[in-house]
Amino acid sequence: MASDDRPTVTSPVPRAVWESVLRSDRDAVVTQSLEWRDAVFATGRYRDASLLYEFPSGRQVVLPLARHRLSPDRTTVASWPRDWGVGGPISSEGRITPAEAAAVLSDVADRAKVSAAIRLRHDADAAWLGADRRFRAERSGCYILDLAGGFDHIWEHKFKNKVRTAVRKAERSDLDIEVDRTGRLLGVFSELYEKSMTRWAAGQRQPMWLTRWRMSMSNPTSPRQLALVARHFGKGCATWVARSQGRPVAAIIVLSTGSYAKGWRRAMDKELAAPLQANELLDRLSIEEACREGYRFFDLGAAEPGTPLAAAKEKLGATLQYNHFLLAAHPVVDTARRASRDVAKKLTGWD
Repeated sequence: MASDDRPTVTSPVPRAVWESVLRSDRDAVVTQSLEWRDAVFATGRYRDASLLYEFPSGRQVVLPLARHRLSPDRTTVASWPRDWGVGGPISSEGRITPAEAAAVLSDVADRAKVSAAIRLRHDADAAWLGADRRFRAERSGCYILDLAGGFDHIWEHKFKNKVRTAVRKAERSDLDIEVDRTGRLLGVFSELYEKSMTRWAAGQRQPMWLTRWRMSMSNPTSPRQLALVARHFGKGCATWVARSQGRPVAAIIVLSTGSYAKGWRRAMDKELAAPLQANELLDRLSIEEACREGYRFFDLGAAEPGTPLAAAKEKLGATLQYNHFLLAAHPVVDTARRASRDVAKKLTGWD
């Protein structure tokens, strides 16, 4: 890129500019929102290292970026840190040229002496994947439900027969459904999540501490983290709880902003929830509400294709998409990362 085509760079990104670019990029996902950004930094673990690129063409690119508060400047940055999911660039009108993508990634790689990690959203422009050879790309599956056509269309043409049958059974049961947007039901969710972890630990024949560590590596699920997300999303954070005879049996947390509703977290007392089809009913109700509120997509989250979890998302009509993880790291760091990941897989039983 010629010198007169280089962008001006501002860090951290002014809040008003982030908000403006978000409005322009209609495909921005929940975890690129200002609400999510605020929750990440409210934990106190990270410093805001976000970058604003302004090109002579007039295009603006916002890159959410965090640095651990204990790490020195220009060492490691991530968009987002592992336990906070997809970040990646937000751009004016959702567009980017190969030259602009190369300029952004080159600057990010130059800023991080140890490692720079960027998790691209599923529909990110392919220009990001080959823009800088210092970044190695890995991909992982996620499942997105297109809400076009409204809920009646989804019910008739996207939900599989098994889902519709399960929902009808749940509707005939004694389930009571409550939805809260104040954070009041987060404690109920946490109690059910603790039961879920106990079940996972027993199923994997793992000590509870190991299961708890395993989940904390990829999921912000501590009561404090949940409370921070709920506080910053406000009414955009809905906790749905299904009860049977007054006893909570299943719960989900749905985050909504921009064009997306996101099924963020779920938990259940499996012995009670499964026979009543409580999860299927909560899915139906939350997806129906997203349609009613005018959201374009429902993000059902990550899953490895071919697994039972992926099959469950496909039964709701979601289609397989791919997020890409870009990593530029010192060879020693990359080798250590791979080794630690292999150890973690052996300890946890993950594939």
